[in-house]
Amino acid sequence: MGYTAIVDYGVGNLKSVANAMAHVGQTTRITSDPKELELAQAVLLPGVGAFPDAIEKLRATGLDQTIIAQAGKKPILGICLGMQLLFQWSEEVRRCEGLSLVDGHVGRIQTDFKLPHIGWNSLKFYNDSPLFREVEEGAYVYFVHSFCGYAGREEDVIASTEYGPSVVAAVARNGAYGCQFHPEKSGEVGLQILKNFGELSR
Repeated sequence: MGYTAIVDYGVGNLKSVANAMAHVGQTTRITSDPKELELAQAVLLPGVGAFPDAIEKLRATGLDQTIIAQAGKKPILGICLGMQLLFQWSEEVRRCEGLSLVDGHVGRIQTDFKLPHIGWNSLKFYNDSPLFREVEEGAYVYFVHSFCGYAGREEDVIASTEYGPSVVAAVARNGAYGCQFHPEKSGEVGLQILKNFGELSR
């Protein structure tokens, strides 16, 4: 039976993501084994914390190259920091190169509002995406972040939210998807998004 590989690189709330995927009928394996990522029908990259620590841990295990190699072969979903890792580089703490699956960079949210941005915000959709099938525009999802993606290509942005300025909430490029928000913490809306992701590989 096919499964989604949840990448375990020591940065992320793996169990809550696995539990949410199980709730919508998706089989997962939490793994740090490159071979299991290669055999998976989809790859999910969670993440909590700072960009430099996360990318260094991926590189130390070679998982960065495995994820890059799997891009285009199967759906990949980055969540929160996992989404940010999909970009070309980040300015958080110090400049660090990312996975370069999505054009653009990661920077601090340019807002007068308090950071980190914590709470529920609504989504505005762009560039119709299967990730949001049966999700209504204006649906609320849960965010926790101070940094966000600045996409190099407008067509890669599939959702935004507002926190003072418009903030990129989700991206998609060549089968690599990213959600800045936490679908596993976003109630029924988030579960629908995870279900949609799981069905992309069928």
